[in-house]
Amino acid sequence: MSIPKRITALLLAALFALAAGCAVNKDKAGAEYAVTDELLKSAGANNGPARVFYEIFVGSFADSDGDGTGDLRGIINKMDYLNDGDPDSGRSLGVEGLWLTPIFRSSSYHKYDIADYYDIDSAFGTMDDLKELIALCHERGMYLILDLPINHTSRMNSWFGSFVSAHRKDDTEDPYYNFYSWYDGSGSAPAGRHFVQISGTDHYYECNFSDDMPELDFDSPAVREAVYEVAKFYIDMGIDGFRFDAAKYVYFGDNKRSVEFWLEYMEKLRALKPDIYCVGEVWDGEGVIDQYTAAFDCFDFTVSQSGGLIAAAAQKGDANQYCSYVEGYLNKIGGIRRGALYTPFIANHDTDRAAGYLTVASNTIKMGANLYILGPGTPFIYYGEELGMRGSRGGSNTDANRRLAMPWGDERTPHDPVGASYSDELRLDKTAADELGDPDSLYTYYKRLIMARRANPEIASGEYTALRLKDTKTGGFIATLEGRSVMVLHNPSAGSQTVDLSALTDMKIGELRGVFGAEEASLEGNTLKLGGQTSVIIGLG
Repeated sequence: MSIPKRITALLLAALFALAAGCAVNKDKAGAEYAVTDELLKSAGANNGPARVFYEIFVGSFADSDGDGTGDLRGIINKMDYLNDGDPDSGRSLGVEGLWLTPIFRSSSYHKYDIADYYDIDSAFGTMDDLKELIALCHERGMYLILDLPINHTSRMNSWFGSFVSAHRKDDTEDPYYNFYSWYDGSGSAPAGRHFVQISGTDHYYECNFSDDMPELDFDSPAVREAVYEVAKFYIDMGIDGFRFDAAKYVYFGDNKRSVEFWLEYMEKLRALKPDIYCVGEVWDGEGVIDQYTAAFDCFDFTVSQSGGLIAAAAQKGDANQYCSYVEGYLNKIGGIRRGALYTPFIANHDTDRAAGYLTVASNTIKMGANLYILGPGTPFIYYGEELGMRGSRGGSNTDANRRLAMPWGDERTPHDPVGASYSDELRLDKTAADELGDPDSLYTYYKRLIMARRANPEIASGEYTALRLKDTKTGGFIATLEGRSVMVLHNPSAGSQTVDLSALTDMKIGELRGVFGAEEASLEGNTLKLGGQTSVIIGLG
């Protein structure tokens, strides 16, 4: 089946190509098609939880006042870059949810040590700024989730000050006396945990991440109530959910008790907001992650980073293996908790950036994006990934090098975070302004992927069935939603592959809806010719 030269929604396609600055794609026969074919007419905004999220490290994203620090007003000013409110316009990246790293008052640049959960850090703005951002996201059909670290606080938190005071007075009746985890100094400290002496006493407080990050004691009903009230405050404000930092450390080294806490906590939050969306950071193997999936979605670390399954497949690996893994993962988490979503990512603020090992020049970063964005669940893009930003710990061994300033190419570009030492020679040599106007840029590529995913909702939310192709690295899946099905195929190898689609499904092979990658694709009847490092979406009837 060759693609018709005129698609049904020709005007819409033309408007998209002009507005987005995208080149219209051609198959090998020269026929034109665009992401915005007739199927985009009914795409609309994604109102369910299976959506594309974008992580923003707030201090490094966009500066609104010229002080060198990214802030909430900076995000508001750049919302048209992220999502302009029109899912079919092609003028914005089109992400459907934002995750903000901590925005609460803190003395550190990263804000994971919170001094006051009820106060926005002055470097980031005000509570009114947050309310405005919430309203703007909701107007544009987007979720906004906040990073909520609750297993530890800052030593500057008033809770900790009250805890120290109670211990100095030896006032065991003080409600803050057991607010933080501590031991009395007799004998050896609990194995594998770190403690620091409370000045003026013989007691020691627990602080496994840093001496400046004391650990709350979740055996205390007062602590559980306090962290519930924090979440309630922001839910009442309109926040759609949370990313829970270091979720497995609520009870250090005790997953069973940590999971029990999160089950109780999420039950209370869902009673407040039944459609709340929460995702947990459980940086561990799947055997541990699975335990926490009973409470909330968890980032899938098996597929992330340079050694993960996405990178392995993208670097001329086997897409069959990756898609089979996804199918098994979906079946597993669905059996743990109804409605559980696959949550893939390549990189985040704690990892080296993807463009250091999945490069633009090799097209492997595009293949990696195909694999996880044209797939189920809630993929998370790390800010600047869509530009090909680089950054790694390297010899300096600092996470600041993974959290560098977003290069806007205008006055909104903030300074790098404190401690950053990443070489200028290794950095991206383009800015967002450069990429916005380039139809062949990585930014434009990510935009097209997100539009295609939204235009084919079966991909995000449908029943996933991995395809088993023999003697080839080409792989994919069929997704079915409400009686409609699409096929997605990936060829991460260097050479072109010819696939007999009738051997993969009994359903009628429909139109070629999109081609994404380094090369081209053509569909004649049931025969697909798929170029190397390229993916396709095919309608099924």
